[in-house]
This record gives sequence, structure tokens and C-alpha cells, in this order.
Amino acid sequence: MIDLVWPWLLTLLPLPFLVYQFAPKKTQHQKTAMRIPFLAEMTPYQSATITVTSKSGLWLAALAWAFLIFALTRPQWLGEPLEQSISGRDLMLAVDLSASMQEQDFILNKEAVDRLTAIKSIATNFIERRTGDRIGLILFGSQAYLQTPLTFDRKTVTTLLNESAIGLAGDNTAIGDAIGLAVKRLRNESSNSRVLILLTDGANTAGEVSPLKAAELAAANHLKIYTIGIGADEMLVGGFFGYRKVNPSADLDEKMLLKIAESTGGYYYRAKNLDELNNIYMRLDELEPVEKEKHYFRPRKELYSFPLGAALLFTGLLCWRKLQ
Repeated sequence: MIDLVWPWLLTLLPLPFLVYQFAPKKTQHQKTAMRIPFLAEMTPYQSATITVTSKSGLWLAALAWAFLIFALTRPQWLGEPLEQSISGRDLMLAVDLSASMQEQDFILNKEAVDRLTAIKSIATNFIERRTGDRIGLILFGSQAYLQTPLTFDRKTVTTLLNESAIGLAGDNTAIGDAIGLAVKRLRNESSNSRVLILLTDGANTAGEVSPLKAAELAAANHLKIYTIGIGADEMLVGGFFGYRKVNPSADLDEKMLLKIAESTGGYYYRAKNLDELNNIYMRLDELEPVEKEKHYFRPRKELYSFPLGAALLFTGLLCWRKLQ
């Protein structure tokens, strides 16, 4: 159906007629007349042509005015009502981009990949499943910065996550600053639930705010934090004397991540491989289910360009006629 955003503008349709009827007429101080010596010789057909021509100009002007007013009312085409699910939850992802994330201790499609690539492969599906949630993205290294503000546009969040690169925010790890930034962005939001999912592979080595202090602020602002420790606990490294086992996650501060999660009512998870990381996201879906509150909206398509084009066409015809 067609809807008018400003239908009250239709009251302007009779304006030219009202101006013509009630506007003060110009006083003529001297009567003028035009004498046509051959008026008697004009045929009835020629007289009718003059009358029709003047009437056609009036109709062109009237149609141009009518279409212009119709364009000003901003007509729109309303589509069928579509269901939109809104959960009332604000969910923020905080992803570590420090130098240690380049450790290739995850296997994806039978190939060794770095930790950030593993996060991207799993987090993309997780984001797509969060129908109805507003999602934001924080990237942190030596500094923390907001990559994506809270939005329902999950495709944009996914794109910006996939475009992130190791070392983009510095080589160190500012976990406390990342939590503090999430608190700052979420504390003034009027949402039913606020959740931060923080993924890191190390310990806090940078930043101005300590992680535990930031966790206290998060708890005071009703922000629940789920922490995920990334990295395998052992891998084979080749050397001069053959292969040896090493722990690539020796710097992971699991005690700190556990305290952060527990102090805010969340949980700490350990992801040693891609399957465990995927299972963690599945568990998060269960702990923070997508609660669908049905809302409906109708897609709108602007139509004002069509009557506006018609008004310009009739105006052009009127001007062309005047020049003849």
C-alpha cells in the first residue's frame, strides 16, 4: 500500500485558486484595449483554437502543481510486515591482537593456523547466530579500541573482525583496558543484559587499568564477563636435535581470567584446539540464549521521485508552450 508521511500538505492543493480569488487585484488607472481590424474575418475554428490553447496551459499548470504537492507529502510504498527479533541483550566481543596471537598451534582444514585465524573461523558463526542481539567489537593489544559500536548489523561486525590483524593495536596485552572500555560503552545502555566475551592468550602486560579493578567496575555496572583462554598446552617444535614438546601457552594467566569471570557472574573457559573453542561458543549460546521478543516492521520504499518527475515534465511543457 501507499502511505503519505506528511498528508497534511495536501491542504496546499487549492492554494493557487485561493490566491487568484482573494488576492487583491491590481488597479488599472487607464483602460487599455487592443484593436484587431481583422477580428471579423477570424473563423470560429481559430477562436476555438485560442480558447483550447489557453485552457491546456491552465491544465498543465494545475497538473504540475498537483504532482509537486503530492511529491512534497513524501509518498512511500509499504511492504508486507516482517518479523524482527530483539532480545534486549548487548553483547561485546573483545579480541586479543597481541604478538603472541601469531602462534600457530591450531589446526584448521588440516593446516596449522595462528590463534587469531582460529578465532575468526569460529566467532563468525557465533556472531551470525546471535539474532536479536546488539553486538560490538573491541580489539586490544598494547591499547584497546572500539572497532564496532553496538549494532544489529551482524554482517558488519563479522567483516571488521575478519579484517583485523595481529599487531594492529600493539604487541602487548592490555586486558584491563579492554574490560574498562567495554564498561564505558555498555554502562549507559538501557538493555536487559550486558555481556562481554573476552578472548586472550596471555597475561596483562600493558594498559592503565588492572584487570581485577576493571572486573570490579564491570560487576558494579552489571556487566557479565566470559573469559576464554586461547592456545594449546603442548606442541612439537623442531630443532637441531629433533623435535621437542613445548608449552606455547606458558604465559597464559588462567588464575586472573578465572577471577575476572567469577567476580562478574561469568565463567572461564580454556580453548586448546578448534573443537574446544567451537564447543565454548555453543555453551555460550546455551548460557545466553537468544530470547526472541517479536517486533514487526514494514519495509519502506520512497516514491516521491515519480510525482516530482511528473511535475517537472508538466512544467517543462508549460514553458515550451509559452515559448511558441
